Amino acid sequence: MYFYEKLFKKYAIIERNRNATKFFEFAMKVTHIPFQKTGFFSKMMHNYLEKNENLKPFYNNFPDIQGFYNQIEEKSISFCLQTRITLLNTLKVQYQNLAISENTADNLAYLQYKNTFTITTGHQLNLFTGPLYFLYKIISTINLCEELSEKFPDKNFVPIYWMATEDHDFDEINYFNFKGKKVSWNRKDGGAVGRFSTVGLEEVFKVFSAHLGNSKNAIFLKNLFSEAYLQNDNLAAATRFIANELFGKDGLVIVDGNDKELKKLLIPFIKDDLINETSFTEVSKTITDLENDYKIQVNPRNINLFYLEKNSRERIIFENNLYKINNTNFQFSREEILNEVENHPEKFSPNVLLRPLYQEVILPNLCYIGGGGEIAYWMQLKGFFNKVEIPFPILLLRNSVQVMSSKQSKKMEKLFISNDEIFLNQYELISQKVLDNSEIEIQFDEKKIFLQKQFEELKKVAKKTDVSFLNAVNAQEKKHLNGLANLEKRLLKAEKKRQQDLVQKITELQNELLPNQSLEERQRNFSEYYLEYGESFIEVLKKSLKPLQLEFTILEL
Repeated sequence: MYFYEKLFKKYAIIERNRNATKFFEFAMKVTHIPFQKTGFFSKMMHNYLEKNENLKPFYNNFPDIQGFYNQIEEKSISFCLQTRITLLNTLKVQYQNLAISENTADNLAYLQYKNTFTITTGHQLNLFTGPLYFLYKIISTINLCEELSEKFPDKNFVPIYWMATEDHDFDEINYFNFKGKKVSWNRKDGGAVGRFSTVGLEEVFKVFSAHLGNSKNAIFLKNLFSEAYLQNDNLAAATRFIANELFGKDGLVIVDGNDKELKKLLIPFIKDDLINETSFTEVSKTITDLENDYKIQVNPRNINLFYLEKNSRERIIFENNLYKINNTNFQFSREEILNEVENHPEKFSPNVLLRPLYQEVILPNLCYIGGGGEIAYWMQLKGFFNKVEIPFPILLLRNSVQVMSSKQSKKMEKLFISNDEIFLNQYELISQKVLDNSEIEIQFDEKKIFLQKQFEELKKVAKKTDVSFLNAVNAQEKKHLNGLANLEKRLLKAEKKRQQDLVQKITELQNELLPNQSLEERQRNFSEYYLEYGESFIEVLKKSLKPLQLEFTILEL
């Protein structure tokens, strides 16, 4: 009965998604281009997607079906029943004041079974979800679970959103952008952000509401904001409410790692970091291997833990045989700090390098879904995971999306701009289109090649004479090539001036699509699109995003 019940629910979800997006069947167009074509992703991400041999030592299984088959086998062996029970009981407590969907309730119950695995993404507690990619991360996670359920029907896959409740960089999360305006929350900083009181957000709500109007979708956004922030005491609870409202129907399970019962599972690793500094040693080795070819995202500290108090989160430093809490008068001997770990594990907070280990210790996790920067720092951790004998998860670059209207798409067609070209540097894009549209057909590249060939002949003669003559020839070649380059720039400048209308149209269009010359998903908030399209926007995203396709999505609405 259990197997058939699961199949019934799976196909019910598929049917629901089909019906929910019926309105958009003919109104949307989805295309994909390689991530590499956008110019917004690092060399490391390009190499990873291409399965470059240089990177293979830094990850475990690749994000494809065979990789998941291997990962399931590995995680099945290592993850114990008692950890499942602790996780389930803790999550029940975390959810006790929240109305949850049947799908989320089912997923919570599935966690106790050995054939259940998680797919996880994490994100900061940005005000009102922050940038658009918050949605893309979670939808990627949900969609991957549904795809894996079809490939492995005898397994359960639970989507997890790990709230970064212990972060303390408030300046990164205290605002969101709405139609080019910054909506900010100004308050005193201090401690783990998940514990921050929501007092003072009434003013933010008033400012935001003034921009929304009174449409049906505007009323939903107002209610969502007010219920989250004005009826919950802290930022963690508010963020959990929003994520649950938006994705609870899809079975999303939300985890707050700032929890004593969960941190008890981390105690052996906390002690190891304090006494042996294993993370520092192993990550430092990996950095040595990576840094010649790639940018290093995070540098380890000797101790990669913070000490949490009500209004502070400070680094733990080992100095003069004492464990000192930075910027405080607290200090511990070795015996004292080990006792503190045993009695108060909730006071020890992993930093960005230990948090991934914490996640993999407490979850039956197969895969972490993140942005390029996140995947890059995870790759610094493979050797560390091997050392502490915890399975290293599959790393999956989250879906990225460029949303455009049909009007914007038609403008691109009229300007002869392709999907690839719209992501070019603006100077390069304008230069290319101005030259393409120019009536003057002077090929400067051909002129440069011709000039270089002429000087090659002169160099052959010069080598048979005095070295000073060769130097003179080289100097003249450089002078003439520079002259041609200057003429090319002057011609381009003149053409841009002559084609000012074209330049303006291209500039305006690209600025609409790529605000601040950045991917819109890093700039805009979901509320802009929700205001226009309502719930259908999220449903269309859910239908369009294919996590294992490993390509950039362009969504025309």
